[in-house]
Amino acid sequence: MTEHNNGESTTINPPTLFERLDQLNEFEREPVTPDRLESRRHFAAVFAGEHVAGTEFVIGALFVSWGVGIWELILGLLLGNLLAVLSWTFICAPIAVETRLTLYWYLRRIAGPAVTTIYNLVNAVLFCALAGAMITVSASAVRIPFGIPPQTLWYPTDLRFMLVVVSVGAVVVMIAILGFRRLAQFSTICVPWIFVIFFAGALAVLPQLTASTPEVASIRGFDDLWRLAEERVWISRQDSVFSLWHVAGFAWMANLAFHVGLSDMALLRYAPRASYGLFSACGMFMGHFLVWIASGVMGAGAALLLKTSLSSLDSGEVAYQALGVGGALCVIVSGWATSNPTLYRAGLALQVITPGWPRWLVTLLAGTGTVIIACFPFIFRYLLEFAGVFALLMTPIAAVVFVEHWVFPRIGFSRFWFSASGKLVNWPALIAWLVTELVCLTLWRLEVLHVVFLPVPSWVLTAILYTALAALAGARRENPVETQTAPPQSIPVQTTRAFSSHHPTESSWSAVRVVSGAVGVLSLAVCLGLALWVGLMGEEGYDVRLVTFKSSLALASLVHLTAAATWVLCSERTETT
Repeated sequence: MTEHNNGESTTINPPTLFERLDQLNEFEREPVTPDRLESRRHFAAVFAGEHVAGTEFVIGALFVSWGVGIWELILGLLLGNLLAVLSWTFICAPIAVETRLTLYWYLRRIAGPAVTTIYNLVNAVLFCALAGAMITVSASAVRIPFGIPPQTLWYPTDLRFMLVVVSVGAVVVMIAILGFRRLAQFSTICVPWIFVIFFAGALAVLPQLTASTPEVASIRGFDDLWRLAEERVWISRQDSVFSLWHVAGFAWMANLAFHVGLSDMALLRYAPRASYGLFSACGMFMGHFLVWIASGVMGAGAALLLKTSLSSLDSGEVAYQALGVGGALCVIVSGWATSNPTLYRAGLALQVITPGWPRWLVTLLAGTGTVIIACFPFIFRYLLEFAGVFALLMTPIAAVVFVEHWVFPRIGFSRFWFSASGKLVNWPALIAWLVTELVCLTLWRLEVLHVVFLPVPSWVLTAILYTALAALAGARRENPVETQTAPPQSIPVQTTRAFSSHHPTESSWSAVRVVSGAVGVLSLAVCLGLALWVGLMGEEGYDVRLVTFKSSLALASLVHLTAAATWVLCSERTETT
């Protein structure tokens, strides 16, 4: 491009790709500004998208293999998911909204550079591992058309699977680099369709289950459906170690590092008010309740069809048997929807300890490590144990932040007392963390407490230890710099806006938006209608209907995703914020 100035021409080169990436601002070390706060729709989409992952195909099936009864499952999931929503709303969101900072940067003010560096490294590694597990899940669906066998060991057994993982992981890394806005857009496109696909898969396998259950010849009402669930899917076993309380604990612990562990300050700092934490219900009750139930039905049907155990099936196989190519596509997209924000958090955690490095570069490096981890399906095979380790390692430090933020000012202690000391290592925080880990891991090893119950005592123990040790270390003294380093006040809601785009409304884009929205809704209705047709018309002609269902579902899914992507892009252009 050439610019003329006083008769002289000057050539201005357009910004390079790296320069454009450097301009992406995700407020890694500063509070989010009022013009960058997000809308309800985007929070609902992000929460729903992140918690409807490809791993749900496996988690739902795990409850079946553990011998959990239907009553224990439903009541346990309702209780555990309610606790999770309340944790997001009353523990994580208030701190995020008041500070407008990520946990990783706010922790530096509280615990100092040494503890923050240790925590952020551990946090980033765990998030990379979790994102890697989601990429593995997506790859488990991509492998099917290539004839790659299921990867059921902790290491890869086929080079082609590793190539698939690299290809799938590249998409995840790209979206994570682009930041919160693109995460929300991606979830908005995918989430409604993912829910319908899970529901469709559960319906599609019902005739398979009724054919093997003489007591239920067909589904004529809710009573038949309930009896089928008890007789064929969630068969309660006396030797099962999972009770109602274990189910509730698992549902709450599955994302403990996100809410009680405060990692989702990275997302909720964009919320206009703390009540936006309630949007986590979109992920918990639509994802970790309805989807887990639907995937349990699909898992039981797939195991019955293939005459194998649930433990030998991966997410891709379960989805493909019930839904065909459309199911495999669902596993791929849902794996992306979860791994994207997970890798985004890992990049933010590492950004705090890599001063001077742009966030996109840190996220790219973290993504490279994540893809390498994804080639090894060990976390995918041990989700319960990994979730337990994740919660136990992350929760104690969150207790330190919670106590110093809320409790210290109320008991006469100084907030940010350690920052005023000028020291490098916050020994009260580090000792409280290490002692808690030692105690909890011992209790777990000796089987005194199941891993799903350990996060509660770990949080309480850390809070007590840190308060006592901080009092001895000088937290009771007046802190002269507290007012200078205190977090910014909550930004008034009336000054907030959603995305700070300033594109004018254009009638042409509005027309495309209306048409694409109509096509998206219609194609989604077709997916649902196909599921009802194949699942509730009985066993006669089921095999023929199932073949038609799978091919038609794949086509309707592609139409919907294309229309939804068009609608989202048009919405960004036509909505003035």
